[in-house]
Amino acid sequence: MTSLPSTSTTAAGTGAVPLGDTGIDLHPLCLGGNVFGWSADEQASHAVLDAYAEAGGNLVDTADVYSAWVPGHTGGESEAVIGRWLGGRHPGGGAVQVATKTGAAEGAQLSPSAVDEALDASLGRLGLDSVALYYAHRDQPERPVEEVVRAFAATVTSGRARAWAVSNWSAERIDAAVAAAQEAGLPGPVAVQNAGSAVTRTDPAVVDACRRHGLLALPYGALASGFLTGKYSRGGEVPESVRAEGVGKRFGDERSWAVLDAVRAVAQARGAELGTVALAWLRAQGAVPIASARTPEQLPALLAVTAVELSADELESITTAGL
Repeated sequence: MTSLPSTSTTAAGTGAVPLGDTGIDLHPLCLGGNVFGWSADEQASHAVLDAYAEAGGNLVDTADVYSAWVPGHTGGESEAVIGRWLGGRHPGGGAVQVATKTGAAEGAQLSPSAVDEALDASLGRLGLDSVALYYAHRDQPERPVEEVVRAFAATVTSGRARAWAVSNWSAERIDAAVAAAQEAGLPGPVAVQNAGSAVTRTDPAVVDACRRHGLLALPYGALASGFLTGKYSRGGEVPESVRAEGVGKRFGDERSWAVLDAVRAVAQARGAELGTVALAWLRAQGAVPIASARTPEQLPALLAVTAVELSADELESITTAGL
């Protein structure tokens, strides 16, 4: 098994973002691993991971449920692909951190024993002794929050996770988890991963909770299933591919097109890719956006977020578009 380094490295000048008090400084773009072993086969996945690491990227996001939705898959395929890549990397190739999750698979539980077993299984597939970040992937509101806090805090105190976080939680439950951890003297969550993009705005109450508690936001769906890359147009055909499943609802939503128009205007004025501008909008909110790539050729537009600082006027034009 491989231990992650005690500190991470980022490309110089990229505006690294601290992950709580872990000592880990994150690259401004988190690489989504949901496509690995699914729409990107193992060879393509490893090529993307190579390119991301070589560019200074240092956080790969996955989950034990990726990609259980594919016929013949049971979940954990993405972790296994990442694990084989980590195991085959040459020495000195950089410090790449891994974040994974549990709790979204059918029948999954967030009890201490279930979380403990799930993390062991994930570490086995990843070939690691510990991960940088371990998420409660879906909340179970019927379960006492104190129990969930104890389960995930134990992954930190045992040394198998540097920190823990929540995904798809409400502001109320985030508040309760932070309070429960403080009262029990246990490690609390350091980050929140909810849906968030220029067209799919994160619940303002969750945004406020993150700010009040000093939690890092790592929004998924940062490019709205590719809608914000500009590859779709008004009047065009609604995409039918499995990855573009969530894009169809945008076609009849004028607000979504207005936001895309605003992103396009900024991108054209800057000579930048639309996806870069969309990610830069999230970065300006203090977030580390999560975006995936099926090929290395898709990565430059994502990684260029480190070089784009939007002006107040540009941010306002995108934020207010379609209102």
